[in-house]
Amino acid sequence: MNENSYQQIAQEAAKEMMDTQEVVILDVREQHEYDSAHIPGAVLLPVGTITENTAAAVIDNLDTVVLVYCRSGNRSKTASQSLVDLGYTNVYEFGGINDWPYEIEE
Repeated sequence: MNENSYQQIAQEAAKEMMDTQEVVILDVREQHEYDSAHIPGAVLLPVGTITENTAAAVIDNLDTVVLVYCRSGNRSKTASQSLVDLGYTNVYEFGGINDWPYEIEE
């Protein structure tokens, strides 16, 4: 993987990674959106709040596998690039919860 990019993956691949390895599931929407529905186990980090400090608070280290989503797939791309720019090396963007065919928590 190129050092300065994230990978886009299908939601099926994201689900498989969630089920088979240690990952951080990152919801980059706003608090009220997260509160209404989110993927089980997801951590909220709104895209506009991503800094070195806020990211470090929810992601253990730069090599942690991070799966990023938002509502429709736009903010997750911005957030994924922000994380890569901060030095995270295993960032995967899988679109929006609108298309998520698996379980969600409300």
